[in-house]
Amino acid sequence: MRRTELSIRGMTCAACAARVERRLREVDTDVVASVSLMTETAAITAPASVSARALVEAVQDAGYAADVVPPAGDNRDEENSGRQEAYLRRRLMLALVFFVPLSDLSITLSLWPAYRFPGWQWVLAGLAAPVALWAAWPFHRAAIANLRHGTSSMDTLVSLGVVAACGWSAYAMFRLDHRSSASVLQELAHASGGGIYLEVAAAVTTFLLAGRYYEARARRTATAAMRKLAASAASEVCVLGADGTERRIPIGLLERGDVFVVRPGETIAADGEVLSGESTVDRSAMTGESVPVEAAAGAAVVAGTIALSGRLVVRADAVGQDTQLAHLIALVGLAQADKAAIQRLADRVSAVFVPLVLAAAALTLAGWLLAGAAAEQAFSAGLAVLIIACPCALGLATPAALVAACGRGAQLGIFIKGHQALESSGLIDTVVFDKTGTVTTGQMTMAELVTAPGIDRAELLSYAGAVEHASEHPIAAAISAAAFAEAGPLLPVDGFRTLPGLGARGVVDGRQVVVGRAALLREEGIEVRADLADPRAQWELDGRTVVLVGWDGGLKGAIAVADTVKPSARAAVAALRDLGLRPVLLTGDNEATARAVAGAVGIDDVIAGVLPAAKAAAVADLQAGGHRVAMVGDGINDGPALATADLGLAIGAGTDVAIGAADLILLSEDLRVVPDAIRLARAALRTIRRNLTWAFGYNLAAVPLAAAGLLNPIIAAAAMTMSSVFVVASSLRLRRFRGLDRGADRAYPG
Repeated sequence: MRRTELSIRGMTCAACAARVERRLREVDTDVVASVSLMTETAAITAPASVSARALVEAVQDAGYAADVVPPAGDNRDEENSGRQEAYLRRRLMLALVFFVPLSDLSITLSLWPAYRFPGWQWVLAGLAAPVALWAAWPFHRAAIANLRHGTSSMDTLVSLGVVAACGWSAYAMFRLDHRSSASVLQELAHASGGGIYLEVAAAVTTFLLAGRYYEARARRTATAAMRKLAASAASEVCVLGADGTERRIPIGLLERGDVFVVRPGETIAADGEVLSGESTVDRSAMTGESVPVEAAAGAAVVAGTIALSGRLVVRADAVGQDTQLAHLIALVGLAQADKAAIQRLADRVSAVFVPLVLAAAALTLAGWLLAGAAAEQAFSAGLAVLIIACPCALGLATPAALVAACGRGAQLGIFIKGHQALESSGLIDTVVFDKTGTVTTGQMTMAELVTAPGIDRAELLSYAGAVEHASEHPIAAAISAAAFAEAGPLLPVDGFRTLPGLGARGVVDGRQVVVGRAALLREEGIEVRADLADPRAQWELDGRTVVLVGWDGGLKGAIAVADTVKPSARAAVAALRDLGLRPVLLTGDNEATARAVAGAVGIDDVIAGVLPAAKAAAVADLQAGGHRVAMVGDGINDGPALATADLGLAIGAGTDVAIGAADLILLSEDLRVVPDAIRLARAALRTIRRNLTWAFGYNLAAVPLAAAGLLNPIIAAAAMTMSSVFVVASSLRLRRFRGLDRGADRAYPG
């Protein structure tokens, strides 16, 4: 079996994605295809006998454009996404320019004929034509493509509504304008009144284009994140020859078994084993660990991590697509594609709704003619059916609510990427939090300090800070920062030496000062005092890192350093419990550290010691147990879990892969935005359901009245307009959504 990924252009709704999937599966019984509307890609597993060309042709036969996804570094997909976004933006801007004057003038002249002036029809037609023809062309083009393939979608409904509104308006303006001085009541009394509702066509086009433009931006953001992640890996590598010479080559030429050099500050180019050298390695992006690890001969390192200090010589054991980083990127892509199976209610119904409306209009026309009615009366009744069933409210139901929710969400620090987030929000019962950088700040700080008898706190910090200031380690940075804050300018240090995995030593004010683990102090002949052993044991039990400080042959004190919990975490967890949700902490850190953090924020359930790829498996295990899971994270290692979860929430300051994989992006670091995001998504989902219920119910009730001749086209147009107004007004209520009071911690006005 061979895996192929296609880039697909032209999909506009979930029905389109489902159609592409069905067509791909028809190529061969063994083809497994998963299409993502969000990323506009298809992940396909097919027998080797099925060529990529055959898969591309299958998509083209379904009515869409397709290409094999280009290799990493190729920006053709990004350029195509940018062109599509600009294409929609131009049409939206034009629609907005013409919609406002057209709406005012059309309503005025329709209801008050006395204001009509010579040539008024041409003025309205001139204002409406750019919107109905050019701005609405994406909907017309998709509707035509659907017609060629014998299918229908939301675009069919929108196109039909715009054409029907414009067609009847043109007929009314140029053929039925013979009572220019009649009153509004007299206009409504005639079965074939001169109703004009070009503003309806313009409104539908404008609102739907706004929704499509937003979706195009979200798609480009999601796909660009994955490309940016791949591009962030090392582009060149310094290979060490057998004779000891070094030469730089492109990363694509690195082969398994090659030996390469990593200098301080450089990104490790491949998974491998350290042959020589010592360095601290920042693995936070891959593992979520807040403390860099020491790497020396025999240690395993992975691509995408950064050497902070010291020179490493590494043998490449996995390169290119075989690295852990590449596997994580692929895992996110697959999980995103799996989500395309969820279809929107309106798209599922549209395949049946459009033919039924057309049949009802045709039957009404034929029925009136067979009953002996005049042709104009029969045509009016049939057209009233088509107009009253015009899917204006149906087309506005989802994008109007989404636009309102996104606008309010932006004020609260919440970015809703698409309908998937809304559909999932009402079903979740479990919220899984990543620890480092999500529940905690991800930055080491001094938590506590104890001194031996006769040692002043400022003295201890002064000596320890002087030594640690010469080190690049995050723990050292935390101690030196605390020392500077409490004891003032740091003393100079001589003879500084760092001891990887143990600590550091140096001469301060003529004294040999040792800072580090107990093993290092014992090597220096310094015994760990009993009165300092108890707090040290408790700190380690609480998951803190303990640093001992000694000089003049004696232990002078101990310092506890920890990754601090965000102040907003406890309130956020409490708010989630109030929503009936179960919080869970998921981390790659050890059990003691995880339990300490969980206890500090009020979380009872902890999953600790989880490797990066296993985070997604942990989420899948919860789902297999019958839970609907939301995942909150920020790191590269959280990407697969975010994509696997029923609802993914990424902290906006986190990595691009996490942002690309999630459904909701949280722009604020305040964790109280998490329950706000879920509440807002649920409120938007309720609004969409209410809008759709109204839209369908309105059509079901009004069509029989129109078919019976009880509604003329003007009243039908007015009812259709009021239905759209109701949907928009219902959606705008989301602008009054209030989030939790974040006080001084608030990052965004709300």
